[in-house]
Amino acid sequence: MIRNSAEKVIDGVLMVCIGIFALFCIVPMIHMFALSFSGNRAIMSGEVFLWPVEWNINAYQSVFGDALMMRSLIFTIILVSVYTALALVMTIMAAYALSRRDFKGKNIMFALIVITMFFNPGIIPNYLLVKELGLINSPWSLILPIAINAFLLIIMKTSFAQIPSELEDSAWMDGCGHFRFLLKIVLPLQLPILATIGLYSAVDRWNLFQDALFYISDKDQYPLQLKLYQMVINSQVNDATAQEGFNSSTPIPQGIQSASIIFATVPILLVYPWLQKYFISGLLVGSVKG
Repeated sequence: MIRNSAEKVIDGVLMVCIGIFALFCIVPMIHMFALSFSGNRAIMSGEVFLWPVEWNINAYQSVFGDALMMRSLIFTIILVSVYTALALVMTIMAAYALSRRDFKGKNIMFALIVITMFFNPGIIPNYLLVKELGLINSPWSLILPIAINAFLLIIMKTSFAQIPSELEDSAWMDGCGHFRFLLKIVLPLQLPILATIGLYSAVDRWNLFQDALFYISDKDQYPLQLKLYQMVINSQVNDATAQEGFNSSTPIPQGIQSASIIFATVPILLVYPWLQKYFISGLLVGSVKG
């Protein structure tokens, strides 16, 4: 197919726009990286932009030497692992049941699940429910309330529904039960979907801190993002009170704040590229019913 000049111009304009948008996304991260490796004097004087000034690793030494920060990292890794595994198991079971042709009442149940995407009870009812369940200051308060994501459930249910009925009938004739059919036939055919759901769940739990802000007051159970949030907020408060002439703790240097942001961001950035191809193909397979 021969492309005309107008199409080439449009493609060029789109590429330029995408490049500019990508640049706006990358520049703040590069700036944080430069700040984390720069000296405090250069940072305070505003000399640092996209390249470190007065190279040093003092900020990272402070971050890795902070016992609470390392504890938050380990706690977050465990939290993300448990949450991702539980979310996969529950989403798989729910999606499989809702995709079965002979499951009575599945349309009503599916409609109730979809409604949760548009209507939320609110922060206070959620907090009261978690409190009544005795989950305040428990890691389960960060797992159970968001164990199933309705959007991801719809994607997986749609993907499961695309399995040919002839394959299912053949499995029943061979004496295959539901659990064996799910484990031996369905799941091996759905690896892109499973990778998509797993990656999405892990990234969502890694970045989420608002629920921890509401439900967790024990510093030993702070996830990494909440620890970072508290550190930045406390530093801003200390800086403001110091400028007003009040006694306060020493504000955390911006270099350490930047190093902490990099510290909290890099792990998930290292994992994402390995699963990106499954993530894209999984969304395409699960969003279009053939």
